[in-house]
Amino acid sequence: MLPDLERLIRLQQLESTADADRRHIAEQPERAQALQTRIDQAQAAVDTAKAQLAASQQARREVEKEVAVIQGRLSKFKGQLMDVKTNREYQAMQKEIEVAEVEVKAMEDRILDLMLEGDQLGAAVKEAERALAAEQLAVKADRRTLDEEVAAWEAELAKASAARAELVADMQPQLVVTFEQLARQRKGIGVAEARDGICTICHVRIRPQVFNTIRRNDAIIQCDHCRRILYFAGVTTDAVTNEAVQ
Repeated sequence: MLPDLERLIRLQQLESTADADRRHIAEQPERAQALQTRIDQAQAAVDTAKAQLAASQQARREVEKEVAVIQGRLSKFKGQLMDVKTNREYQAMQKEIEVAEVEVKAMEDRILDLMLEGDQLGAAVKEAERALAAEQLAVKADRRTLDEEVAAWEAELAKASAARAELVADMQPQLVVTFEQLARQRKGIGVAEARDGICTICHVRIRPQVFNTIRRNDAIIQCDHCRRILYFAGVTTDAVTNEAVQ
């Protein structure tokens, strides 16, 4: 194979590797934010459960205050009951006592309901806190994995960059410029394999005589359609020559 063509193929491989590493590294902040979102959501569930519990407890305290007020009034009525002078006053006082006792009974039932609700909400808080703790551990592990992946990508990128610099130093400057221009114009792909008479990237058929030349891998030939530099993989120059003779 033509040494310059072999270097171009290797250069494309290094560029593709580096591009992939850069994409992975660029995705890291978004992935890190997704991990933080998981924690935020679990924390929000804890906050919501605690707020519901606090509201229930506050409602219970308010009802207990009302019960205390009514019970105070009830005690007053009972204390005054023996001091009434007429039967009519006595019946009116009894009526007040009955109404107050009904109110107290209703409020005590409400307190019981709020106590049961408080138990359920308290359990919900504990469950949300357990879920938060589990998510924190899982996210911590995922962050560690992400950091390790980023470190590996950065190491690969540094290795590819060093190998590229070494490779480019042995290439004709104009050939490097041509490759870089093609890579910029063609989504990072400046060199493509030709297979079965077709450019494997743009999928346009190559003229038979041109494909024959490409198969020998002894010249820099560009695709007529996409302009990428083409090479043929898997067949030696001798094999091609023998086939051509036949």
